[in-house]
Amino acid sequence: MIEELKGNAVERMDKSVAAVRSSLARLRTGRAHAGLIDHLAVPYYGSSAPLRQVASITVEDARTLAVSPWEASMVQPIEKAIRESGLGFNPVTAGAVIRVPIPELTEERRRELVRVARHEAEMGRVAVRNIRRDVLADVKQLVREKMATEDQERRAADEVQKFTDEHIARMDAMAQDKEQEIMSI
Repeated sequence: MIEELKGNAVERMDKSVAAVRSSLARLRTGRAHAGLIDHLAVPYYGSSAPLRQVASITVEDARTLAVSPWEASMVQPIEKAIRESGLGFNPVTAGAVIRVPIPELTEERRRELVRVARHEAEMGRVAVRNIRRDVLADVKQLVREKMATEDQERRAADEVQKFTDEHIARMDAMAQDKEQEIMSI
């Protein structure tokens, strides 16, 4: 039973690390990559769909993305979604292709992005700690119900702490790499 709880904890912690990795990948670093806009919601036949489901996104060069909608009627809604996303992009339409030039990052914007990266990493660390708390509470409940011994509880607590430390270290390393990537010109 305790092994099952620990396995579940590791799985949930891995998902938290993946979520942090995904959110850090969306942060702008001055280089063009599809992850900057592929998550944007675009109106599509009365509902909302991610941009990656209604168009292909390619990198033309280091500072330009090309968005090719699969339907010609989607050009205007996609262009509007990119412009209104708050990312600071000004798309240019050339026929059926939407080009999105990526502007240079200012020093102030770089510092703001570093703060956002640190916040995302902190949210991930909090999620991992909450998972640890939940698992330890479940183990304590097993001890109260006489389904586990106190020695097993201590061993489980040590192992869960080790898993927690490993996952937090992975998130810290990802955040550090992202900060360096953002601050490099």
